[in-house]
Amino acid sequence: MRKPRKRSFSELVSENKRQLLKDQAAMEKIEAKLEQKRLNKAE
Repeated sequence: MRKPRKRSFSELVSENKRQLLKDQAAMEKIEAKLEQKRLNKAE
């Protein structure tokens, strides 16, 4: 058995991004958080 190769940070980020883009519920949650942040800054 060979040792699994460690993935670089950029590989992990791109994999995470692909998974999030597939998961519509997670995307909506993130968008809602960003919208709330923008509203708080505007006040």
